[in-house]
Amino acid sequence: MQKEYKGFIFDLDGVLVDTAKYHFLAWKRLASELEIDFTEDDNERLKGVSRMASLDIILELGNKSLSEEEKMDLATRKNEWYVDYITKMDATEILPGALEFLKMLKEKGFKCALGSASKNAGLILKKTGMTEYFDTIVDGTHVSKAKPDPEVFTLGAKNMSLSYEECVVFEDSVAGLQAAKAAGMVAVGIGESSVLTEADMVVKDLSEFNLNML
Repeated sequence: MQKEYKGFIFDLDGVLVDTAKYHFLAWKRLASELEIDFTEDDNERLKGVSRMASLDIILELGNKSLSEEEKMDLATRKNEWYVDYITKMDATEILPGALEFLKMLKEKGFKCALGSASKNAGLILKKTGMTEYFDTIVDGTHVSKAKPDPEVFTLGAKNMSLSYEECVVFEDSVAGLQAAKAAGMVAVGIGESSVLTEADMVVKDLSEFNLNML
């Protein structure tokens, strides 16, 4: 590491665990009830997007318009189904290289933060046994602005008592990478380089990443 990085901030879905499949199952179930055709391609549009904004996209697909009250009821129902799926998660669902990398960072004395839009982040970390590796958890219950606004990452840095320039962010969504760059942080993309064009570097998963790359 040429520069002195001290903190590492991780998005959750698609970086540490793959909960996207459970979001998809829950949204598809809701869309079916509304008689809206919802495909995996449509689901790509929901990556890194808040629950209410995701519902708006689905309603738009079905050309449906509902009251705010009806939308709140539907979003709550979707989340209940999603929580039901994730309560059955365990450590086998941690993505390749993630646990090893977190353990190494902790052993070397680096600080780690979670920076996720998910309101269920704490539950997922607990179910997969990763809670102990994080100095701070910033999730959807702590922030009012969604990515690409950098709030979730700037709050993570603040909670670790670090400057933004001392932090490295790991993200699998375009909006998340934009948020990291807006905060002046190094942005590592997890996924496909053809999609994650705003990243400083891209790896398939955390098993491909090492500190010498910084």
